Amino acid sequence: MPRKSRIDAAGALHHIIIRGIEGSEIFRDDHDRRAFIDRFGNILLDTQTGCLAWVLMSNHVHLLLQTGAEPISTVMRRLLTGYAQHFNRRYKRHGPLFQNRYKSILCEQDTYLLQLVRYIHLNPLRAGMVEDVEALRRYRYSGHSVLMGMSECEWQDDRSVLALFSEKMSQARLRYESFVAEGVQLGRQLELTGGGLLRSAGGWSALKAHRKGDARIKGDERILGSSEFVERVIAKASDSYEKKTRFASRGIDMERLLASTARYYEIAGEDLGNRGKGRKTARARAVFCYLAVRILQLSCVEVGMRLNLTPSAISKSVARGRAVVEEDGNEEALLSP
Repeated sequence: MPRKSRIDAAGALHHIIIRGIEGSEIFRDDHDRRAFIDRFGNILLDTQTGCLAWVLMSNHVHLLLQTGAEPISTVMRRLLTGYAQHFNRRYKRHGPLFQNRYKSILCEQDTYLLQLVRYIHLNPLRAGMVEDVEALRRYRYSGHSVLMGMSECEWQDDRSVLALFSEKMSQARLRYESFVAEGVQLGRQLELTGGGLLRSAGGWSALKAHRKGDARIKGDERILGSSEFVERVIAKASDSYEKKTRFASRGIDMERLLASTARYYEIAGEDLGNRGKGRKTARARAVFCYLAVRILQLSCVEVGMRLNLTPSAISKSVARGRAVVEEDGNEEALLSP
């Protein structure tokens, strides 16, 4: 059976699980862990990707990420390819380091964000790597220590998580740690990492309740959320795919978009890559980058190569582009055949 494509969108919340091939270690010492974290942090900042929770184990990693200027698939490709090359060079090994594709679960944020933060950060305790919740604070390779104020991390969004407990930082940390302690007895929560219908229904109790009634349950192994959330996400993903296909069938590609953008803003096409050409060119570049990445679904690397700019510069233009498109109201005009 062919694999289903990834589902993603700006602001989407993803629980990502990375495993070593055949259960093998992907971190042999602290040098490896630091190399992974340094690479991970730089990529997150470069792509404006949010990180709400993370933990490094010996043979797997859990991440809770929020899509920013780049699709999560691009973020993960850069992270895993770069780290695998580092690991193989260091240990003079060859071949894949990671097991198949990483697992990515699109999550309903309002319902599952805190459950996922707790589940991810309790991994070292469930695995017996630390003795208790008190010791968990001092586990350096986890976002839990950042949330507890034991370490600092510029790329982790600890403020957003703690704000869900209290506006006052000290009170928020006490309530967060109490919440984490309450989760120790829950064990491995299958619905947060396991199979499709169970996950999509929101766990065994929710699934049983649905089955007692007449409601039909919509399930998808890529999604953690209510039936309504699953249907909404799939519909949106289908609409995005159809839009991309429609533009391709009409011959609208990067070159066509570049020409129409330059014409609309009355600038030379080659000026789009020149960062010193003034406000009008900057607006045109932001619009072009946004439409190329978000609508035509090109990567920041592809667009950057065309404009002779770094992927980071393209990501920043994409982030600005949506507001400019809405102000100028020109999306339809620029994407017309």
